[in-house]
Amino acid sequence: MSRLLVLLYGAIAYLIFLPTFLYAIAFVAGIAPKHIDAGPAAPLATALAIDLALLGLFAVQHSGMARPAFKRWWTRFVPVAVERSTYVLVSSLALILLLWQWQPLPQTVWQVDATPARVALHALSALGWVLVFTSTFLINHFDLFGLRQVWLYANNRSAPETPFVVRALYRIVRHPLMLGFLIAFWATPGMSVGHLLFAVITTGYILVAVKFLEERDLVAQFGETYRDYQRRVPMILPIPKRAAETRHPAAGAPYPRA
Repeated sequence: MSRLLVLLYGAIAYLIFLPTFLYAIAFVAGIAPKHIDAGPAAPLATALAIDLALLGLFAVQHSGMARPAFKRWWTRFVPVAVERSTYVLVSSLALILLLWQWQPLPQTVWQVDATPARVALHALSALGWVLVFTSTFLINHFDLFGLRQVWLYANNRSAPETPFVVRALYRIVRHPLMLGFLIAFWATPGMSVGHLLFAVITTGYILVAVKFLEERDLVAQFGETYRDYQRRVPMILPIPKRAAETRHPAAGAPYPRA
């Protein structure tokens, strides 16, 4: 692939991702033209089956393509420089499918009517999304979404090794990006059955994927340095570690990309 085409491919993947993700925020918040509770309601069993299949497809794609073994196999056929951009592109397509085909389950689970409480919950949800975006830049936003890789390739430069560094929010929790998602998904004044299904399944997926997949890969990559980090800093919830768990000093200190 020519260097210009690689750069163009990475830019297109990002330009598909960005509006899709912004629409997803509006989808969850209930302010998009087609949001999590909007649209004709299918029979309960049908809606549940479709929504679970969509969430499952996204989870399998999102975690499967992020694993080192898949990356090694995939980069036998495509330049290493476009591996991350391809991941971003396919993830965006899976998310578009979910947003398009999601079946609403609008029955109310809880409803907060008091204006101050509603404003507070909306603000908390917005804070969650701000935390998500902020966390991507604390890692390296352009590396996370493949832009740095295609830019370096286009300029005939190799990517340097990513150091293990802990900064800002990553000193409080190991995965502030995921904490942001959880806050954004759960902080709502009106919880429907469909929104609750979405929040429960995505929460379970985040906890399982982070603990048993992503953290395993990070330990394999950074070894004792990351184990020390695990002992010192909680995974997602900012609950201080007990003294017995923090007796090991920091071995290193940007947080590696997922």
